Amino acid sequence: MKTLAMPFRLAADGDRTHQGAIVLLLLVLLLIAACLISLGSGPTGVGLSELWAYLTGNTASLSDQERVVLEAVRLPRTALGLLVGAGLAVSGAMMQGLFRNPLADPGIVGVTSGAGLFAVIAIVLGGTLLAPLAALFGSYFLPLMAFFGGLLNTWLLYVIATRDGQTSTTALILSGIAIGAFAAAFMGLLIFIADDRQLRDITFWSLGSLGGATSGRVLSILPFIVLVMAIIPFVARGLDALVLGDAAAFHMGIPVQRLKKIVIVAVAAACGSTVAVAGSIGFVGIVVPHLLRLVMGPSHRFLLPGSALGGGALLLIADSVARTVAAPAELPIGVITALFGAPVFLFLLLGRRGGLGTRDMP
Repeated sequence: MKTLAMPFRLAADGDRTHQGAIVLLLLVLLLIAACLISLGSGPTGVGLSELWAYLTGNTASLSDQERVVLEAVRLPRTALGLLVGAGLAVSGAMMQGLFRNPLADPGIVGVTSGAGLFAVIAIVLGGTLLAPLAALFGSYFLPLMAFFGGLLNTWLLYVIATRDGQTSTTALILSGIAIGAFAAAFMGLLIFIADDRQLRDITFWSLGSLGGATSGRVLSILPFIVLVMAIIPFVARGLDALVLGDAAAFHMGIPVQRLKKIVIVAVAAACGSTVAVAGSIGFVGIVVPHLLRLVMGPSHRFLLPGSALGGGALLLIADSVARTVAAPAELPIGVITALFGAPVFLFLLLGRRGGLGTRDMP
């Protein structure tokens, strides 16, 4: 275990299996608490007492309006926040394992920008140039477009930043900046030709929000996130071995190239689907896996499910803050996560003992 931790500069002394199981249990409890906070938060008069009455079946004490708020607004929003947070955190943990770099994050290195660009393309051109595709895929058109954008960007990042099995932090971040700049420029062209309704939708993507949560959006993202979660048991051991290098992982019996392809598709599916339904929400994919790696160790069999639980809890708490801190107005959730995540990212960046050299592995 100590060898696996070296590339992330962690102290992983001894077997952390027992510790990882305890942390997972605590994360389950935290997620349950976050769900209750999310269901009981908002500008309307539906609080924890009304929520308790609803959960215990005492619906006779609730008004029709309170039931509608809980069933049509709060429940879909909580479910969407859980899925989005889990998807972002797991994709971040997978990217860090794939690139063998704790600074890899879908938002920072441009994967989210690519997914957002293709989502905006779907919004602006879905009724004209891409109308046949929109009619063919229906409600899944937007998530599929964002998935393709995330897949393309993830593949480009891997090709650019990796040489001889080593990933350069400098190349990773700079290529992410370049991809993000290109995406922003192309979005500017799309904004120029967009109408008022499309402009409002594009503004939603740029800030990130769970405000448009509906059961339809939950169902549109659900297959993508379930797919990503389903592959966790099959990629965890491979990601652990990949930390030692491609050659070492291959000699351990890991099908390295197939593993990389699976992880790239999984990251694209998670990022693309979350961007499609919630817009651009940054830093969840770097903060949650890194903090959990410090307490759970680098083993991905604990880190990946832990990231799913922690990411869901973090985003639900951030969304509750966004809904209540300026009530009745609602802050964009992307602002909340950036205010928390940006200082953490700077701390990680400045704490790298080797700086940003071309070789990041010790």
